Amino acid sequence: MVGPNGEQVGIVRIEDALRLAGESDLDLVEVAPQARPPVCKLMDYGKFKYESAQKARESRRNQQLTVIKEQKLRPKIDPHDYATKKGHVARFLGQGNKVKVTIMFRGREQSRPELGFRLLQRLADDVAELGFVEATPKQDGRNMIMVLAPHKNAKPTRAKGDSE
Repeated sequence: MVGPNGEQVGIVRIEDALRLAGESDLDLVEVAPQARPPVCKLMDYGKFKYESAQKARESRRNQQLTVIKEQKLRPKIDPHDYATKKGHVARFLGQGNKVKVTIMFRGREQSRPELGFRLLQRLADDVAELGFVEATPKQDGRNMIMVLAPHKNAKPTRAKGDSE
């Protein structure tokens, strides 16, 4: 058993521990049930629950929310359009977001999936300094999908108009 101030009381019978808790106006809480013998502590249970909820809230606040942005392309994309889309992907990765790149095939384009695969490889190579391929290109019906993720050590950059 552990006392209210964290001091070791020693091995105590359950009846004695409950009596001590009643005398000191505290609760007897089992903190390590799998230990041999089980460890109990004298504490104010309401205060303990409140503090653990505060810690949980704080850890949630420090968690990073992963956002997946999507960019859609076609296999026969114009060079200027490709440059524009590549700029969008680079901006998303620079902000620390994951990017799902989708190539949409229409009609006879579906018989040439290697065109889409080559385009996705080219895009991955062009933005390699900002991110890496998290999910390799996969054919999914009429679409081919690849996921790019930002490098872990890269700091997210602020886009124009972003404010905190």
